[in-house]
Amino acid sequence: MTEGTGIRTDVTNQKYHPEPRSRSAPQPSTPGTLPYKRRVLDRWTERIAASGLPGTDIVADYLHDKYIKNLSFHTIVHSGSTILAFLRFLDTRGSSLLTLTRRQIGAFVEYEQDKGLKVVSIIFHLRVIYALVAYLVEQQLIAPELITSKVRMQEPDALPKAIADEDIKALFAAVHSIRDRALLILLYRTGMRIGELLQVKVDDIILSEQTILLYVGSKNYEGREVYYSSDAEQALKDWLRTRDKTKRYLFYGRSDQPLSYGSAWAVMRKALERAGLSDKGYSLHNLRHTFATDMINHGMRVEVLQKILGHQDIC
Repeated sequence: MTEGTGIRTDVTNQKYHPEPRSRSAPQPSTPGTLPYKRRVLDRWTERIAASGLPGTDIVADYLHDKYIKNLSFHTIVHSGSTILAFLRFLDTRGSSLLTLTRRQIGAFVEYEQDKGLKVVSIIFHLRVIYALVAYLVEQQLIAPELITSKVRMQEPDALPKAIADEDIKALFAAVHSIRDRALLILLYRTGMRIGELLQVKVDDIILSEQTILLYVGSKNYEGREVYYSSDAEQALKDWLRTRDKTKRYLFYGRSDQPLSYGSAWAVMRKALERAGLSDKGYSLHNLRHTFATDMINHGMRVEVLQKILGHQDIC
């Protein structure tokens, strides 16, 4: 256990049956090796360069720019895969990034529709492409007109409602309890259902990998791992230092039982009241929706997001 936190750095539990880790999941670095995110970057720049397609040097610089800005390895992976597919499409049309037109972007959308991709997946691909286009305009490699007149698709009504950025800031500014901040930020940064988080035990946390193990549930019948961000890590560590270390559950009620849903909702409700957001209709589940929307906006493929959320869809 890590001193002062009661966290195990390795977990062995016969009841835990997750799917095997994907190749894109972060693994602990060993001395003398490059950081995982750097290896992801190198792998994708090499793969794109090996394609021999026009514009690969530009794309390599673009991915390096994302790395320098400290964007997630998920963003690098999904940007690399989407852009490589887009380069191949342009090459079949005798075009390239430097001769890109709005009509060609529209043709790519039609091509993906003909392949039967879901609307949300195509919207995600458009976001990745237009992020690249913005970079090309910034580098003065293409004309800015391509940004001002974008190809757009109507998002389906089924997409979940996210909490607005300014409301998220106001919400967390109104949370003063160490426990309450840890509870809400873990929901916001992992996409866990509130029922899943309330069942998490201290032994389910692998602090060294910023990972929480979720066990087989009645709704999805699958175990999985979720990863949390650096701000969630800090909030979690603060709570682990102050919580009652004799309790099994991360968030506990009386008699070593998990915190009740009613108590968790009271945390959210009081924070919304203090932030002046009571009239917005937000719930604990909106934090999960906000996580999903943020991941899509940062370039995560919908299929990957579904696995992270442990659901057949992102709702």
